[in-house]
Amino acid sequence: MTQKVNHILLKDIKIYSDDRVIEKGYIKIQNQKIIGIGTVDELTNENDFEIIQVPASFQAVPGFIDVHIHGVNGADVMDATKEALETMASALPKEGTTSFLATTITQEVDQIEKALINAGQFMEEQPEQGKAEVMGIHLEGPFVNAKKAGAQPLPYIIDPNLQLFKQWQKLSNNTIKLVTMAPEQRGGLELIRYLKENGIIASIGHTDATYEQVDEAITAGVNHVTHLFNQMRGMHHREPGVAGAAFLRKELKVEIIVDGVHVHPLMVNLAYQNKKSEGLILITDSMRAKCLKNGLYDLGGQEVTVKDGKAVLSDGTLAGSILKLGHAVKNMITYTGCSLEDAVKMASVNPAKQLNVFDRKGSLAVGKDADIVILDHNMEVFMTLCRGTLAYKREEDSE
Repeated sequence: MTQKVNHILLKDIKIYSDDRVIEKGYIKIQNQKIIGIGTVDELTNENDFEIIQVPASFQAVPGFIDVHIHGVNGADVMDATKEALETMASALPKEGTTSFLATTITQEVDQIEKALINAGQFMEEQPEQGKAEVMGIHLEGPFVNAKKAGAQPLPYIIDPNLQLFKQWQKLSNNTIKLVTMAPEQRGGLELIRYLKENGIIASIGHTDATYEQVDEAITAGVNHVTHLFNQMRGMHHREPGVAGAAFLRKELKVEIIVDGVHVHPLMVNLAYQNKKSEGLILITDSMRAKCLKNGLYDLGGQEVTVKDGKAVLSDGTLAGSILKLGHAVKNMITYTGCSLEDAVKMASVNPAKQLNVFDRKGSLAVGKDADIVILDHNMEVFMTLCRGTLAYKREEDSE
């Protein structure tokens, strides 16, 4: 469902703008951009705009950005089809996601290459409005440590390979923006240095690195940690590990899956107390079963069973999530007691800054893309606008 309108006015709503919270405010939208924001008392020249009226108890926040998502609604990035990415882009506004990184998984080289080519082409041709925007590719694997493979298929894990990465980046039309890798593997530091030099986020993930090895990786250019606590060397009082480094090093922005399954709510709170809202990024790491019923699904050629909110391989290993990013925001507030403003930092501001797109994404400000989520009084997604076009509106009789 999309509705294309050139001039839109949201009014009489609580707004979490980039520099303040406006209790009774307005947002003017024209040609995909925010052209005005302030209190309704300051509002002028509203006759040329189509007014979207929502209850005064609702609130407007910037669109969420998911930097780690494999699939949703039956589609997966590794399907390597235009239809799969269209399905994802159409489904994600329902959970408040307006931008995302199409995330791959460890697989045969030719399968990864097909997914990279497809995503790169899709980014060139993707519709401008009414759907979540693919901001780039997150290459998760195959440059990981088999000891911490998780749901990354073991037969296809390889050491970091700079020449292969250069080939893949070319195939993707230079759209790989984030690489999850194990820096302790042979060739790891060389690849990290190259990523740093070329403005690509180097992330530690699926790794058995010691604190000392993480320190070396940070010096080389790592500034990101993939799904904190999951498939990494944990903290120990004699070896801080990757998780300890994530807490101790301010250079690192840290992803976390806040579904109550991947990380215990008390550990989520521990992470929040250490990294604060400035240091965490909420992700879903969701797979194709999100938005679908319990049953059997595929992830990287592996059979995944989805039941009772969990997605697992046959041996019980977690295989991605079925988490919606809007629910991650709500869970974060419940688990930590943080404010909505802080949760928005973790779901919108921080990923935009990390991706170096904060000049046009991640907050509600004049001149930025009109990526806007309206939350109801229960902090559930009621409406989503993607670049000024209504992409989702909950039916009045639905929950």
